[in-house]
Amino acid sequence: MATFGNLSDRLSETFKNLRKKGSLSASDVDGTVREIRRALLEADVALDVVKDFTGKVRERALGDEVNKALNPAQQVVQIVNDELVAILGGQQRRLEFAKNPPTVIMLAGLQGAGKTTLAGKLAKWLAKEGHTPLLVAADLQRPNAVTQLSVVAQQAGVAVYAPEPGNGVGDPVRVAKDSIVYARTKQYDTVIVDTAGRLGVDAELMKQASNIRNAVNPDEVLFVIDAMIGQDAVATAKAFQDGVDFTGVVLTKLDGDARGGAALSVASVTGRPIIFASTGEGLDDFEPFHPDRMASRILDLGDILTLIEQAQAAFDEEEAMAMAEKFSTDSFTLEDFLKQMQQLRNMGSIKKMMGMLPGMGQMKQQLDAFDEREIVRTEAIIQSMTLAERRNSKLLNGSRRLRIARGSGSTVTEVNALVNRFEQAAKMMKTVAKGGVPQIPGMGPIPGGGGGNSSRKQQPKKKGSKSGNPAKRATENAALASGVKPAGAASGGGFGLGGAAGAGGTAAPSEEELASLQKFLGR
Repeated sequence: MATFGNLSDRLSETFKNLRKKGSLSASDVDGTVREIRRALLEADVALDVVKDFTGKVRERALGDEVNKALNPAQQVVQIVNDELVAILGGQQRRLEFAKNPPTVIMLAGLQGAGKTTLAGKLAKWLAKEGHTPLLVAADLQRPNAVTQLSVVAQQAGVAVYAPEPGNGVGDPVRVAKDSIVYARTKQYDTVIVDTAGRLGVDAELMKQASNIRNAVNPDEVLFVIDAMIGQDAVATAKAFQDGVDFTGVVLTKLDGDARGGAALSVASVTGRPIIFASTGEGLDDFEPFHPDRMASRILDLGDILTLIEQAQAAFDEEEAMAMAEKFSTDSFTLEDFLKQMQQLRNMGSIKKMMGMLPGMGQMKQQLDAFDEREIVRTEAIIQSMTLAERRNSKLLNGSRRLRIARGSGSTVTEVNALVNRFEQAAKMMKTVAKGGVPQIPGMGPIPGGGGGNSSRKQQPKKKGSKSGNPAKRATENAALASGVKPAGAASGGGFGLGGAAGAGGTAAPSEEELASLQKFLGR
Protein backbone atom coordinates (compact mmCIF):
# COMPACT_ATOMS: atom_id res chain seq x y z
CA MET A 1 0.00 0.00 0.00
CA ALA A 2 1.64 3.19 -1.22
CA THR A 3 0.62 5.37 1.73
CA PHE A 4 2.64 3.28 4.19
CA GLY A 5 5.51 2.55 1.79
CA ASN A 6 8.17 4.66 3.52
CA LEU A 7 7.03 3.60 6.99
CA SER A 8 7.18 -0.07 5.98
CA ASP A 9 10.67 0.37 4.56
CA ARG A 10 11.96 2.05 7.72
CA LEU A 11 10.46 -0.55 10.05
CA SER A 12 11.67 -3.45 7.89
CA GLU A 13 15.21 -2.06 7.95
CA THR A 14 15.03 -1.65 11.74
CA PHE A 15 13.89 -5.24 12.28
CA LYS A 16 16.46 -6.56 9.81
CA ASN A 17 19.24 -5.20 12.03
CA LEU A 18 17.49 -6.62 15.10
CA ARG A 19 17.26 -10.17 13.70
CA LYS A 20 21.04 -10.43 13.49
CA LYS A 21 21.27 -10.56 17.29
CA GLY A 22 20.67 -13.69 19.34
CA SER A 23 19.84 -11.77 22.51
CA LEU A 24 18.71 -8.22 23.16
CA SER A 25 20.16 -5.82 25.67
CA ALA A 26 18.48 -2.70 27.01
CA SER A 27 20.56 -0.58 24.61
CA ASP A 28 19.38 -2.72 21.66
CA VAL A 29 15.76 -2.17 22.67
CA ASP A 30 16.30 1.57 23.14
CA GLY A 31 17.94 1.82 19.72
CA THR A 32 15.06 -0.06 18.10
CA VAL A 33 12.43 2.06 19.84
CA ARG A 34 14.31 5.20 18.77
CA GLU A 35 14.22 4.11 15.12
CA ILE A 36 10.51 3.27 15.39
CA ARG A 37 9.84 6.72 16.87
CA ARG A 38 11.66 8.42 13.99
CA ALA A 39 9.81 6.32 11.42
CA LEU A 40 6.41 7.19 12.91
CA LEU A 41 7.19 10.91 13.18
CA GLU A 42 8.37 10.97 9.56
CA ALA A 43 5.06 9.29 8.64
CA ASP A 44 3.24 12.29 10.18
CA VAL A 45 1.74 10.34 13.08
CA ALA A 46 0.52 12.58 15.92
CA LEU A 47 3.17 13.16 18.60
CA ASP A 48 0.96 11.98 21.48
CA VAL A 49 0.21 8.75 19.62
CA VAL A 50 3.92 8.19 18.95
CA LYS A 51 4.86 8.71 22.60
CA ASP A 52 2.18 6.34 23.82
CA PHE A 53 3.03 3.73 21.19
CA THR A 54 6.80 3.68 21.71
CA GLY A 55 6.36 3.72 25.49
CA LYS A 56 4.27 0.55 25.40
CA VAL A 57 6.64 -1.15 22.95
CA ARG A 58 9.67 -0.36 25.12
CA GLU A 59 7.96 -1.54 28.30
CA ARG A 60 6.94 -4.87 26.76
CA ALA A 61 10.27 -5.32 24.92
CA LEU A 62 12.18 -5.07 28.20
CA GLY A 63 9.79 -7.44 29.94
CA ASP A 64 9.99 -11.16 30.61
CA GLU A 65 8.08 -12.12 27.46
CA VAL A 66 11.10 -11.11 25.36
CA ASN A 67 13.85 -12.23 27.73
CA LYS A 68 12.40 -15.76 27.88
CA ALA A 69 11.64 -16.01 24.15
CA LEU A 70 13.65 -18.36 21.95
CA ASN A 71 13.86 -15.64 19.30
CA PRO A 72 13.79 -12.18 20.95
CA ALA A 73 13.83 -10.31 17.64
CA GLN A 74 10.68 -12.05 16.40
CA GLN A 75 9.04 -11.38 19.75
CA VAL A 76 9.74 -7.65 19.40
CA VAL A 77 8.20 -7.69 15.90
CA GLN A 78 5.13 -9.36 17.40
CA ILE A 79 4.93 -6.67 20.10
CA VAL A 80 5.10 -3.89 17.50
CA ASN A 81 2.41 -5.67 15.48
CA ASP A 82 0.14 -5.93 18.54
CA GLU A 83 0.55 -2.25 19.39
CA LEU A 84 -0.08 -1.22 15.78
CA VAL A 85 -3.33 -3.18 15.83
CA ALA A 86 -4.26 -1.39 19.07
CA ILE A 87 -3.75 2.15 17.74
CA LEU A 88 -5.60 1.24 14.53
CA GLY A 89 -8.68 0.36 16.56
CA GLY A 90 -8.15 -3.17 17.82
CA GLN A 91 -11.06 -5.28 16.56
CA GLN A 92 -12.82 -4.78 13.24
CA ARG A 93 -16.03 -2.76 13.53
CA ARG A 94 -18.90 -3.50 11.13
CA LEU A 95 -21.77 -1.28 10.08
CA GLU A 96 -24.77 -1.38 12.40
CA PHE A 97 -28.05 -1.71 10.54
CA ALA A 98 -31.42 -0.52 11.84
CA LYS A 99 -33.93 -3.10 13.04
CA ASN A 100 -36.61 -1.32 11.03
CA PRO A 101 -35.37 -0.22 7.57
CA PRO A 102 -34.19 2.01 6.15
CA THR A 103 -30.76 2.23 7.74
CA VAL A 104 -29.55 5.84 7.44
CA ILE A 105 -25.84 6.49 6.88
CA MET A 106 -24.65 10.08 6.88
CA LEU A 107 -21.29 11.07 5.35
CA ALA A 108 -19.42 14.09 6.73
CA GLY A 109 -16.00 15.61 6.10
CA LEU A 110 -14.03 18.37 4.41
CA GLN A 111 -14.37 19.23 0.73
CA GLY A 112 -11.93 17.23 -1.36
CA ALA A 113 -11.85 14.25 0.99
CA GLY A 114 -13.72 12.17 -1.59
CA LYS A 115 -17.18 11.92 0.02
CA THR A 116 -19.18 11.82 -3.22
CA THR A 117 -17.06 9.12 -4.83
CA LEU A 118 -17.01 7.20 -1.57
CA ALA A 119 -20.82 7.34 -1.44
CA GLY A 120 -20.89 5.45 -4.74
CA LYS A 121 -18.30 2.95 -3.53
CA LEU A 122 -20.23 2.30 -0.32
CA ALA A 123 -23.51 1.92 -2.25
CA LYS A 124 -21.97 -0.57 -4.67
CA TRP A 125 -20.46 -2.56 -1.80
CA LEU A 126 -23.83 -2.63 0.00
CA ALA A 127 -25.56 -3.79 -3.20
CA LYS A 128 -23.08 -6.68 -3.45
CA GLU A 129 -23.97 -7.56 0.14
CA GLY A 130 -27.64 -7.91 -0.82
CA HIS A 131 -28.91 -4.47 0.22
CA THR A 132 -30.88 -1.91 -1.81
CA PRO A 133 -29.11 1.43 -1.22
CA LEU A 134 -30.34 4.91 -2.13
CA LEU A 135 -27.92 7.82 -2.61
CA VAL A 136 -29.17 11.22 -1.45
CA ALA A 137 -27.75 14.42 -2.97
CA ALA A 138 -27.70 16.73 0.06
CA ASP A 139 -24.57 18.59 -1.05
CA LEU A 140 -26.24 21.59 -2.68
CA GLN A 141 -23.32 24.03 -2.26
CA ARG A 142 -20.43 22.67 -4.32
CA PRO A 143 -20.77 23.30 -8.07
CA ASN A 144 -22.09 20.23 -9.96
CA ALA A 145 -22.02 18.07 -6.82
CA VAL A 146 -25.54 16.76 -7.60
CA THR A 147 -24.53 15.93 -11.18
CA GLN A 148 -21.42 14.14 -9.96
CA LEU A 149 -23.40 12.03 -7.50
CA SER A 150 -25.90 11.11 -10.24
CA VAL A 151 -23.06 9.96 -12.51
CA VAL A 152 -21.44 7.96 -9.70
CA ALA A 153 -24.81 6.34 -8.88
CA GLN A 154 -25.24 5.33 -12.52
CA GLN A 155 -21.76 3.80 -12.60
CA ALA A 156 -22.44 1.92 -9.37
CA GLY A 157 -25.83 0.72 -10.63
CA VAL A 158 -27.80 2.18 -7.70
CA ALA A 159 -30.65 4.68 -7.31
CA VAL A 160 -30.22 8.36 -6.46
CA TYR A 161 -32.58 10.89 -4.86
CA ALA A 162 -31.82 14.37 -6.18
CA PRO A 163 -34.93 16.65 -6.14
CA GLU A 164 -32.87 19.86 -6.15
CA PRO A 165 -30.42 21.03 -8.85
CA GLY A 166 -27.81 22.20 -6.36
CA ASN A 167 -25.20 24.88 -7.18
CA GLY A 168 -26.46 26.89 -4.22
CA VAL A 169 -30.14 26.17 -4.83
CA GLY A 170 -32.26 24.13 -2.38
CA ASP A 171 -32.45 23.25 1.31
CA PRO A 172 -30.17 20.28 2.14
CA VAL A 173 -31.92 19.61 5.46
CA ARG A 174 -35.31 19.24 3.78
CA VAL A 175 -33.84 17.04 1.02
CA ALA A 176 -32.28 14.72 3.60
CA LYS A 177 -35.51 14.54 5.60
CA ASP A 178 -37.70 13.87 2.53
CA SER A 179 -35.32 11.14 1.35
CA ILE A 180 -36.26 8.95 4.33
CA VAL A 181 -39.95 9.07 3.37
CA TYR A 182 -39.03 8.37 -0.26
CA ALA A 183 -36.88 5.38 0.76
CA ARG A 184 -39.70 3.86 2.81
CA THR A 185 -42.15 4.35 -0.07
CA LYS A 186 -39.81 2.76 -2.66
CA GLN A 187 -38.60 0.10 -0.16
CA TYR A 188 -34.90 0.97 -0.12
CA ASP A 189 -33.30 -0.58 2.96
CA THR A 190 -30.28 1.76 3.16
CA VAL A 191 -30.03 5.54 2.70
CA ILE A 192 -26.63 7.19 2.16
CA VAL A 193 -26.72 10.97 2.66
CA ASP A 194 -23.92 12.89 0.92
CA THR A 195 -23.49 16.18 2.78
CA ALA A 196 -21.63 19.35 1.83
CA GLY A 197 -18.00 19.95 2.75
CA ARG A 198 -15.86 23.05 3.09
CA LEU A 199 -12.23 23.82 2.39
CA GLY A 200 -11.78 24.21 6.13
CA VAL A 201 -13.65 23.67 9.38
CA ASP A 202 -16.13 26.54 9.96
CA ALA A 203 -19.25 27.22 11.98
CA GLU A 204 -21.58 27.17 8.94
CA LEU A 205 -20.40 23.70 7.95
CA MET A 206 -20.87 22.34 11.44
CA LYS A 207 -24.31 23.88 11.84
CA GLN A 208 -25.58 22.46 8.55
CA ALA A 209 -24.19 18.98 9.28
CA SER A 210 -25.67 19.09 12.78
CA ASN A 211 -29.08 20.12 11.42
CA ILE A 212 -29.05 17.26 8.91
CA ARG A 213 -28.13 14.82 11.66
CA ASN A 214 -31.00 16.02 13.83
CA ALA A 215 -33.43 15.80 10.90
CA VAL A 216 -32.66 12.24 9.77
CA ASN A 217 -31.39 10.70 13.05
CA PRO A 218 -28.81 8.51 11.27
CA ASP A 219 -27.81 5.05 12.46
CA GLU A 220 -24.22 5.70 11.37
CA VAL A 221 -22.33 8.97 10.87
CA LEU A 222 -19.14 8.27 8.92
CA PHE A 223 -16.37 10.84 9.02
CA VAL A 224 -14.59 10.72 5.64
CA ILE A 225 -10.97 11.79 5.94
CA ASP A 226 -8.18 12.08 3.40
CA ALA A 227 -5.25 9.86 4.49
CA MET A 228 -2.84 12.31 2.83
CA ILE A 229 -3.47 15.38 5.01
CA GLY A 230 -1.11 14.30 7.79
CA GLN A 231 -1.14 16.17 11.09
CA ASP A 232 -4.21 18.22 10.10
CA ALA A 233 -6.24 15.00 10.34
CA VAL A 234 -6.14 15.13 14.12
CA ALA A 235 -7.40 18.72 14.40
CA THR A 236 -10.10 18.15 11.76
CA ALA A 237 -11.28 14.93 13.40
CA LYS A 238 -11.52 16.60 16.83
CA ALA A 239 -13.46 19.53 15.36
CA PHE A 240 -16.01 17.25 13.69
CA GLN A 241 -16.27 15.11 16.80
CA ASP A 242 -17.07 18.17 18.93
CA GLY A 243 -19.41 19.80 16.40
CA VAL A 244 -21.27 16.86 14.82
CA ASP A 245 -19.87 13.70 16.39
CA PHE A 246 -19.49 10.57 14.33
CA THR A 247 -19.68 6.83 14.91
CA GLY A 248 -16.94 5.68 12.54
CA VAL A 249 -14.16 6.78 10.19
CA VAL A 250 -13.57 6.09 6.50
CA LEU A 251 -10.05 6.57 5.12
CA THR A 252 -9.71 7.64 1.49
CA LYS A 253 -6.73 7.87 -0.89
CA LEU A 254 -4.75 5.11 0.79
CA ASP A 255 -3.15 4.47 -2.59
CA GLY A 256 -1.47 7.90 -2.55
CA ASP A 257 2.18 8.69 -1.96
CA ALA A 258 1.65 10.58 1.30
CA ARG A 259 3.05 9.46 4.62
CA GLY A 260 -0.22 8.10 5.99
CA GLY A 261 -0.06 9.44 9.53
CA ALA A 262 -3.80 10.11 9.53
CA ALA A 263 -4.61 6.41 9.55
CA LEU A 264 -2.40 5.83 12.58
CA SER A 265 -3.64 8.89 14.45
CA VAL A 266 -7.36 9.42 13.97
CA ALA A 267 -8.63 6.20 15.54
CA SER A 268 -6.41 6.58 18.59
CA VAL A 269 -7.13 10.29 19.09
CA THR A 270 -10.91 10.22 18.59
CA GLY A 271 -11.63 6.78 20.02
CA ARG A 272 -13.81 6.06 16.96
CA PRO A 273 -13.08 2.97 14.83
CA ILE A 274 -12.03 2.97 11.20
CA ILE A 275 -14.77 1.04 9.38
CA PHE A 276 -13.84 1.31 5.68
CA ALA A 277 -10.83 2.17 3.54
CA SER A 278 -10.73 3.46 -0.04
CA THR A 279 -7.67 2.13 -1.88
CA GLY A 280 -8.01 3.54 -5.39
CA GLU A 281 -10.03 5.59 -7.87
CA GLY A 282 -12.28 2.77 -9.12
CA LEU A 283 -15.63 2.05 -7.49
CA ASP A 284 -14.41 -1.43 -6.57
CA ASP A 285 -11.33 -0.08 -4.77
CA PHE A 286 -13.12 -0.18 -1.44
CA GLU A 287 -12.88 -2.63 1.44
CA PRO A 288 -13.82 -3.05 5.11
CA PHE A 289 -10.99 -1.99 7.40
CA HIS A 290 -9.26 -4.74 9.40
CA PRO A 291 -6.76 -3.31 11.94
CA ASP A 292 -4.83 -6.59 12.21
CA ARG A 293 -4.50 -6.95 8.43
CA MET A 294 -3.42 -3.33 8.01
CA ALA A 295 -0.76 -3.76 10.70
CA SER A 296 0.54 -6.85 8.86
CA ARG A 297 0.78 -4.86 5.62
CA ILE A 298 2.70 -2.06 7.33
CA LEU A 299 5.19 -4.57 8.76
CA ASP A 300 5.49 -6.34 5.37
CA LEU A 301 3.97 -9.52 6.82
CA GLY A 302 1.40 -9.77 4.04
CA ASP A 303 -2.38 -9.89 3.99
CA ILE A 304 -3.25 -13.36 2.80
CA LEU A 305 -6.82 -13.30 4.19
CA THR A 306 -7.83 -10.31 2.07
CA LEU A 307 -6.17 -11.90 -0.96
CA ILE A 308 -8.18 -15.10 -0.41
CA GLU A 309 -11.42 -13.14 -0.02
CA GLN A 310 -10.82 -11.30 -3.28
CA ALA A 311 -10.04 -14.57 -5.05
CA GLN A 312 -13.21 -16.20 -3.72
CA ALA A 313 -15.27 -13.23 -4.92
CA ALA A 314 -13.76 -13.31 -8.42
CA PHE A 315 -13.48 -17.07 -9.07
CA ASP A 316 -16.35 -19.51 -9.39
CA GLU A 317 -15.80 -22.70 -7.37
CA GLU A 318 -17.33 -25.05 -9.95
CA GLU A 319 -15.32 -23.50 -12.74
CA ALA A 320 -12.16 -23.78 -10.62
CA MET A 321 -12.82 -27.52 -10.14
CA ALA A 322 -13.34 -27.96 -13.88
CA MET A 323 -10.08 -26.09 -14.53
CA ALA A 324 -8.22 -28.33 -12.06
CA GLU A 325 -9.53 -31.35 -13.95
CA LYS A 326 -8.19 -29.89 -17.19
CA PHE A 327 -4.79 -29.37 -15.59
CA SER A 328 -4.56 -33.01 -14.51
CA THR A 329 -5.75 -34.41 -17.86
CA ASP A 330 -3.47 -32.24 -19.99
CA SER A 331 -6.45 -30.57 -21.73
CA PHE A 332 -5.72 -27.01 -20.61
CA THR A 333 -5.88 -24.72 -23.66
CA LEU A 334 -5.14 -21.13 -24.58
CA GLU A 335 -8.87 -20.46 -24.42
CA ASP A 336 -8.89 -21.57 -20.77
CA PHE A 337 -5.76 -19.49 -20.21
CA LEU A 338 -7.63 -16.42 -21.53
CA LYS A 339 -10.55 -17.04 -19.16
CA GLN A 340 -8.17 -17.33 -16.21
CA MET A 341 -6.49 -14.02 -17.03
CA GLN A 342 -9.85 -12.27 -17.38
CA GLN A 343 -10.91 -13.59 -13.97
CA LEU A 344 -7.60 -12.44 -12.53
CA ARG A 345 -8.23 -8.94 -13.86
CA ASN A 346 -11.66 -8.96 -12.18
CA MET A 347 -9.91 -9.30 -8.82
CA GLY A 348 -8.42 -5.83 -9.24
CA SER A 349 -4.91 -4.50 -9.55
CA ILE A 350 -2.26 -7.21 -9.92
CA LYS A 351 0.26 -4.96 -8.15
CA LYS A 352 -2.01 -4.58 -5.14
CA MET A 353 -2.60 -8.33 -4.94
CA MET A 354 1.12 -9.08 -5.19
CA GLY A 355 1.74 -6.45 -2.51
CA MET A 356 -0.41 -8.50 -0.11
CA LEU A 357 2.09 -11.36 -0.19
CA PRO A 358 4.55 -11.54 2.74
CA GLY A 359 7.97 -10.03 2.07
CA MET A 360 6.95 -8.22 -1.13
CA GLY A 361 8.14 -4.94 0.37
CA GLN A 362 11.68 -6.13 -0.40
CA MET A 363 10.73 -6.37 -4.08
CA LYS A 364 9.39 -2.85 -4.36
CA GLN A 365 11.40 -1.99 -7.47
CA GLN A 366 10.21 -5.13 -9.28
CA LEU A 367 6.59 -4.34 -8.37
CA ASP A 368 6.92 -0.74 -9.56
CA ALA A 369 8.41 -1.97 -12.85
CA PHE A 370 5.56 -4.43 -13.42
CA ASP A 371 3.37 -3.27 -16.32
CA GLU A 372 -0.24 -4.39 -15.90
CA ARG A 373 -0.88 -3.55 -19.56
CA GLU A 374 1.10 -6.67 -20.42
CA ILE A 375 -2.01 -8.69 -19.53
CA VAL A 376 -4.06 -6.63 -22.02
CA ARG A 377 -1.47 -7.30 -24.73
CA THR A 378 -1.54 -11.01 -23.93
CA GLU A 379 -5.33 -11.04 -24.21
CA ALA A 380 -5.09 -9.29 -27.59
CA ILE A 381 -2.72 -11.97 -28.91
CA ILE A 382 -4.97 -14.84 -27.81
CA GLN A 383 -8.10 -13.12 -29.09
CA SER A 384 -6.43 -12.77 -32.50
CA MET A 385 -6.31 -16.57 -32.77
CA THR A 386 -9.06 -18.70 -34.25
CA LEU A 387 -11.04 -20.98 -31.95
CA ALA A 388 -9.21 -24.01 -33.30
CA GLU A 389 -5.81 -22.39 -32.63
CA ARG A 390 -6.77 -21.53 -29.06
CA ARG A 391 -7.83 -25.11 -28.39
CA ASN A 392 -4.77 -26.66 -30.06
CA SER A 393 -1.58 -24.61 -29.88
CA LYS A 394 0.25 -27.16 -32.05
CA LEU A 395 -1.54 -25.70 -35.08
CA LEU A 396 0.43 -22.46 -34.69
CA ASN A 397 2.94 -22.66 -37.52
CA GLY A 398 5.00 -19.76 -38.85
CA SER A 399 2.36 -18.24 -41.15
CA ARG A 400 -0.35 -18.44 -38.48
CA ARG A 401 1.88 -16.75 -35.92
CA LEU A 402 2.64 -13.96 -38.39
CA ARG A 403 -1.09 -13.42 -38.97
CA ILE A 404 -1.74 -13.36 -35.18
CA ALA A 405 1.07 -10.85 -34.64
CA ARG A 406 -0.35 -8.51 -37.27
CA GLY A 407 -3.88 -8.87 -35.93
CA SER A 408 -2.88 -8.08 -32.34
CA GLY A 409 -0.41 -5.29 -33.08
CA SER A 410 2.52 -7.30 -31.73
CA THR A 411 5.57 -9.08 -33.13
CA VAL A 412 6.12 -12.74 -33.96
CA THR A 413 8.69 -12.83 -31.18
CA GLU A 414 6.04 -11.79 -28.64
CA VAL A 415 3.63 -14.43 -29.99
CA ASN A 416 6.34 -17.10 -29.71
CA ALA A 417 7.16 -16.00 -26.16
CA LEU A 418 3.50 -16.21 -25.15
CA VAL A 419 3.09 -19.73 -26.57
CA ASN A 420 6.28 -20.88 -24.84
CA ARG A 421 5.16 -19.42 -21.48
CA PHE A 422 1.76 -21.06 -21.88
CA GLU A 423 3.28 -24.48 -22.58
CA GLN A 424 5.63 -24.19 -19.59
CA ALA A 425 2.77 -23.07 -17.33
CA ALA A 426 0.57 -25.94 -18.52
CA LYS A 427 3.33 -28.46 -17.73
CA MET A 428 3.90 -26.97 -14.27
CA MET A 429 0.17 -26.95 -13.43
CA LYS A 430 -0.16 -30.56 -14.61
CA THR A 431 2.67 -31.52 -12.26
CA VAL A 432 1.00 -29.68 -9.35
CA ALA A 433 -2.39 -31.25 -10.12
CA LYS A 434 -0.81 -34.70 -9.86
CA GLY A 435 0.70 -33.92 -6.48
CA GLY A 436 4.24 -33.22 -7.64
CA VAL A 437 6.48 -30.21 -7.17
CA PRO A 438 7.14 -28.36 -10.42
CA GLN A 439 10.64 -27.65 -11.62
CA ILE A 440 10.83 -23.88 -11.97
CA PRO A 441 12.86 -22.77 -15.01
CA GLY A 442 16.30 -21.56 -14.02
CA MET A 443 16.11 -23.02 -10.49
CA GLY A 444 16.58 -26.74 -11.13
CA PRO A 445 14.73 -29.50 -9.31
CA ILE A 446 13.58 -28.85 -5.75
CA PRO A 447 15.29 -31.25 -3.27
CA GLY A 448 12.81 -33.82 -2.02
CA GLY A 449 10.11 -32.44 -4.26
CA GLY A 450 10.28 -35.11 -6.89
CA GLY A 451 9.64 -32.56 -9.62
CA GLY A 452 6.64 -34.55 -10.74
CA ASN A 453 8.91 -37.42 -11.87
CA SER A 454 9.21 -39.27 -8.57
CA SER A 455 7.62 -42.39 -10.04
CA ARG A 456 10.24 -42.66 -12.75
CA LYS A 457 13.22 -44.87 -12.14
CA GLN A 458 16.60 -43.24 -12.33
CA GLN A 459 18.17 -44.00 -15.66
CA PRO A 460 21.58 -45.75 -15.47
CA LYS A 461 24.49 -43.64 -16.56
CA LYS A 462 25.87 -44.41 -19.98
CA LYS A 463 29.23 -46.16 -19.85
CA GLY A 464 31.94 -45.15 -22.26
CA SER A 465 35.43 -43.82 -22.61
CA LYS A 466 36.05 -40.26 -21.49
CA SER A 467 39.40 -39.96 -23.19
CA GLY A 468 40.13 -36.78 -25.11
CA ASN A 469 42.07 -38.75 -27.76
CA PRO A 470 39.61 -39.84 -30.52
CA ALA A 471 41.63 -42.94 -31.48
CA LYS A 472 42.03 -44.05 -27.86
CA ARG A 473 38.33 -43.31 -27.14
CA ALA A 474 37.25 -45.50 -30.10
CA THR A 475 39.50 -48.36 -28.97
CA GLU A 476 38.22 -48.25 -25.38
CA ASN A 477 34.58 -48.07 -26.47
CA ALA A 478 35.09 -51.11 -28.71
CA ALA A 479 36.62 -53.00 -25.79
CA LEU A 480 33.67 -52.09 -23.54
CA ALA A 481 31.20 -53.23 -26.22
CA SER A 482 32.91 -56.64 -26.32
CA GLY A 483 32.67 -56.99 -22.53
CA VAL A 484 36.38 -56.44 -21.82
CA LYS A 485 37.45 -53.66 -19.49
CA PRO A 486 40.17 -51.46 -21.01
CA ALA A 487 43.58 -51.65 -19.50
CA GLY A 488 44.36 -49.08 -16.88
CA ALA A 489 40.70 -48.22 -16.27
CA ALA A 490 40.02 -47.50 -12.63
CA SER A 491 37.19 -49.27 -10.85
CA GLY A 492 37.23 -47.18 -7.72
CA GLY A 493 37.37 -43.51 -6.75
CA GLY A 494 39.36 -40.76 -8.29
CA PHE A 495 43.07 -39.98 -8.19
CA GLY A 496 43.91 -43.63 -9.17
CA LEU A 497 42.79 -45.08 -5.83
CA GLY A 498 40.96 -48.40 -5.86
CA GLY A 499 42.14 -49.26 -9.39
CA ALA A 500 42.09 -52.69 -11.04
CA ALA A 501 44.52 -55.37 -9.94
CA GLY A 502 45.58 -56.21 -13.47
CA ALA A 503 45.18 -55.21 -17.03
CA GLY A 504 41.54 -56.25 -17.26
CA GLY A 505 40.77 -57.47 -13.76
CA THR A 506 38.45 -56.16 -11.10
CA ALA A 507 39.98 -58.10 -8.22
CA ALA A 508 38.53 -57.59 -4.75
CA PRO A 509 40.90 -57.06 -1.78
CA SER A 510 42.14 -60.23 -0.11
CA GLU A 511 41.42 -61.26 3.50
CA GLU A 512 44.99 -60.32 4.50
CA GLU A 513 44.55 -56.83 3.01
CA LEU A 514 41.27 -56.35 4.84
CA ALA A 515 42.84 -57.50 8.13
CA SER A 516 45.73 -55.08 7.65
CA LEU A 517 43.32 -52.25 6.91
CA GLN A 518 41.23 -52.95 10.03
CA LYS A 519 44.42 -53.12 12.14
CA PHE A 520 45.53 -49.78 10.68
CA LEU A 521 42.16 -48.22 11.56
CA GLY A 522 42.44 -49.53 15.10
CA ARG A 523 39.50 -51.92 14.92
